[in-house]
Amino acid sequence: MSAFDTPDTPVGRCRWQVRGGARLRDPEAKGLVERTNGYFETSFLPGRTFTCVADFNTQLTEWLVKANGRHHRSLGCKPADRWAADLAAMVALPPVAPTLGWRTTTRLPRDHYVRLDSNDYSVDPVAVGRKVDVVADLTSVTITWGGRLVGRHERCWVQHQTITDPAHRAAALAMAAAHRRRPVPTDEHEVQQRDLSTYDAAFGLEEVA
Repeated sequence: MSAFDTPDTPVGRCRWQVRGGARLRDPEAKGLVERTNGYFETSFLPGRTFTCVADFNTQLTEWLVKANGRHHRSLGCKPADRWAADLAAMVALPPVAPTLGWRTTTRLPRDHYVRLDSNDYSVDPVAVGRKVDVVADLTSVTITWGGRLVGRHERCWVQHQTITDPAHRAAALAMAAAHRRRPVPTDEHEVQQRDLSTYDAAFGLEEVA
């Protein structure tokens, strides 16, 4: 389940929608997910307002405590009463933690921004032209270059936004100004200037001229 902001809503207000994913080619799992999402949309969302994703998660956590303590007719008990049996039936976690979140490697373009879910996040321009690693989770976006941190932002859930770190903007302006002030290199090597009459003589054009 996730929530998202939309650009057509006022600042500080969000429009929320419950989302869920099911395994491919598994119609039974799809039905379970849809029923769960429908329950959240009709029992949790109505009448609530949220200021941010963190506020949404806080309210949902508090509401789940109450929801899991109610008697469900389909279960014949409270969901919380099933936790001990479910926990006992679970297998142990793998020795190596699975990779979580979203990550990729890309070459930083000249505009020193990386794109994630239609949003652009600024990066320290010192890494322009280099391959950077972008790692994101539900709350943050982190960009590193060879293990060096070159960008960190709060994850934005509004679509088609540009998120700029003021330090990155200042660094880019300073680099541009330094490039403009750089003296034009002078040619220290003298190039021989050949007399054009030499070509006339080589092609037998002296009499014609």
